Amino acid sequence: MKLATGSMLLMACSLAFGQANVPTIPFDSVPDPVKMPKDMYLGEVSGVAVNSKGHLFVLHRGNTNGPAYAAAATQLLEFDPKGKFIREIGKGLYAWSYAHMVRVDKDDNIWVTDKGSDMVISFNPQGRVRMVFGRKQEASDKETGPLEHPTPPLKAEDGRFRQVTDMTWDPEGNVYISDGYINSRVAKADRLGNWLKSWGDRGNNPGEMHTPHSIAADAQGNIYVADRGNRRIQVFDREGNLQRIMKINVPFDPAIKPAIGAKPDISKMDDPAVVNKVMMPGSPWVLCITPGRKQVLFASDAYPGRIYKMTLEGEVLGVLGQAGKQLKQFGWIHGIACPNENTLYVGELLNWRVQKLLLHPAP
Repeated sequence: MKLATGSMLLMACSLAFGQANVPTIPFDSVPDPVKMPKDMYLGEVSGVAVNSKGHLFVLHRGNTNGPAYAAAATQLLEFDPKGKFIREIGKGLYAWSYAHMVRVDKDDNIWVTDKGSDMVISFNPQGRVRMVFGRKQEASDKETGPLEHPTPPLKAEDGRFRQVTDMTWDPEGNVYISDGYINSRVAKADRLGNWLKSWGDRGNNPGEMHTPHSIAADAQGNIYVADRGNRRIQVFDREGNLQRIMKINVPFDPAIKPAIGAKPDISKMDDPAVVNKVMMPGSPWVLCITPGRKQVLFASDAYPGRIYKMTLEGEVLGVLGQAGKQLKQFGWIHGIACPNENTLYVGELLNWRVQKLLLHPAP
């Protein structure tokens, strides 16, 4: 894999550390943006997506079956543009285990990653399975059980995933899959589903990854990876050549409390000895790039619980929100849909909800 030139990396770093005067973006949260059917409840909302008709797809860890330590927790729901419930997609699907992300491609096919089954499923707009990637463990095998997290990780295999996280597409329809909590790589397949290649491995050097948790592509087919454990966004071309590294460093009020758990020790935010920076400020949990000619990137973190609006080069244009339980506050944003730069749908794990946000940036 070819690495970016020193000048490109220097540019990325200068953007990361020159962000002291970032404006706060005013915004509203639309109350009750989705109307759940009677006796159906959202669990942890791990993904949200919007298709070309404005329909909203919500992937959540609800309707669970089994004991707490091994529950099957995946349900995919569709709502119309006004939030009216339309249908459940894939009820009883063989791959459903532990929901992670939902996305919609340019042809309105619906894609889901399931972290528990290590599978990626593509549905057509009618809700029928059209393509399957990966394979879940066999229930008949004695050794079947939770995946281990060995250090160093086991060698990745073509066509298989270990706790897969997200997917995106380039203009030609090639699919890029971030894989994941155990493997630390990006996999690429063509539009017909043929496996082409993968790149990346566990580590914190340029091009290496620690929990590639989310992935997005711009109009030119550049691939943006939320390298969450390393507290950075890495940008690759479609062949896996590193283009630049972007970091989010925006001041915040230290009085803000985390949505759950203890405050991270931010003095160690860039300490290479800290292996996993998942809770550090600016550590990207999810990415979304807007469509159209003027594209912007949205990213979220767990603490202080903000959403960052960025240029594709890494400059932070504005921030909004903070950790909490009320409207306009966030509890671990795990999914973002951005049909335009002033409308966002966010899915939260801790608050079991979807918020529809209307941004009002200054001219």
